[in-house]
Amino acid sequence: MKTLVRTALLAGSALALAGTAYAADPISKYCKKDGEFLIGFSQANNAEPYRQHVNDELTAAAAAVPQFTLQIADGQGNVNTQTSQVDNFITQKVDLLLISPFEAAPITPAVKRAMDAGIPVIELDRKTNGEPGKDYTAFIGGDNYKIALAAGEYTAKTLLPEGGEVAVLQGLPSSTPAVERLNGFKDGVKGNPKIQVVAEQAADWLPDKAQTAFAAMLQAHPDIKMVYASNDMMAAGARLAAKGAGKADGDIKIIGTDGLPGPAGGIRAVAEGEWAATFTYPTGAKEAIEMAKSILLDCATEVPASVTVDTTAITPENAKSMMTN
Repeated sequence: MKTLVRTALLAGSALALAGTAYAADPISKYCKKDGEFLIGFSQANNAEPYRQHVNDELTAAAAAVPQFTLQIADGQGNVNTQTSQVDNFITQKVDLLLISPFEAAPITPAVKRAMDAGIPVIELDRKTNGEPGKDYTAFIGGDNYKIALAAGEYTAKTLLPEGGEVAVLQGLPSSTPAVERLNGFKDGVKGNPKIQVVAEQAADWLPDKAQTAFAAMLQAHPDIKMVYASNDMMAAGARLAAKGAGKADGDIKIIGTDGLPGPAGGIRAVAEGEWAATFTYPTGAKEAIEMAKSILLDCATEVPASVTVDTTAITPENAKSMMTN
């Protein structure tokens, strides 16, 4: 992060003192060890189960810090709504802004306004346009490309070593994770030349759209052996389409992404044999609150521009044990 040089003041006059080592300014000019701070979180869409999972973990992490009050705004999957809510946080003069942008480009100007207002911005899970550490304070999240690459490699080496036709259900194309997961999976399966990606379509993270899209794919390509869904919700939709086509669980290998807990989550689906695998997409909640503590309580002059949180592959070998953890 670019730091500013403080002008030394002596007897009310600004004097440039040669040979003096100047301290870097803290990221937050209001930081204080015993202060009280309001953190605003602009969530892309609370209706998505993964997003609610993030909210729950972030709320729990913030509650463990007595100086923090967390306020969550639901962007409702609408860029205009989310932009308005970010502007409201700026008007409230929150001490730090967390944001998971619904789409990258449309939310970029609002993030810039927050930064221009002196509010540190940590982007969680999804990015706006620009460079972390410069256009916004930091990015925290999993590596979407590498997670999908691992899914592709698992397909190539373990699920379909003899090859076959595969399909991809992409998320919202205007969001960075959707693009990164699509590219990562396609690169991952390239290691097996016998695998053909015969169909790919955006389903915008939604199970009903995924069900419709995959049903059409199966009509056009009845020999599809595997489908990669860029989130768990679309994987659930793909399974319904497969069942509608008369396929039993396991006839078509399904891989999800998110690894959500709970009865509707991907961990259970793998454990019960409905899917072949899912790959966890960590929330980064704990890491975000730790970074907020550094900025607001410890008066950090710099933080890592990007923090990558590791994924875990959920397969039939470990799914049942993961359910109890």
